[in-house]
Amino acid sequence: QVQVVESGGGLVQPGGSLRLSCAASGSIFSINAMGWHRQVPGKRRELVAVIPSGGITNYADSVKGRFTISRDNANNTVYLQMNSLKPEDTAVYYCQCAANSFPGDSTRPYWGQGTQVTVSS
Repeated sequence: QVQVVESGGGLVQPGGSLRLSCAASGSIFSINAMGWHRQVPGKRRELVAVIPSGGITNYADSVKGRFTISRDNANNTVYLQMNSLKPEDTAVYYCQCAANSFPGDSTRPYWGQGTQVTVSS
């Protein structure tokens, strides 16, 4: 089993910054992509940013130029630096880790429990 735990959410004023962290642990052989999604009540969960193991990062148009995703492969950790935050960024942010537990295993998505980000004055 793979556990995914997010941290770093909170309340911030418009224009402010927050940094989210996500650590994966447990039975991990390798991790492919790691990413962040967000969801507001009544809406579908949406992709915010994703970073493959060795590829090019991808961002939602709404966060390009403001958010930066990065990862520490040695510690199975992914970060989301969020700058110039707007009220519309308010959501529960979820970390997803695509991992397998042994050679030849299928890659499965694992989700964290989510962390609340609120942008308000």
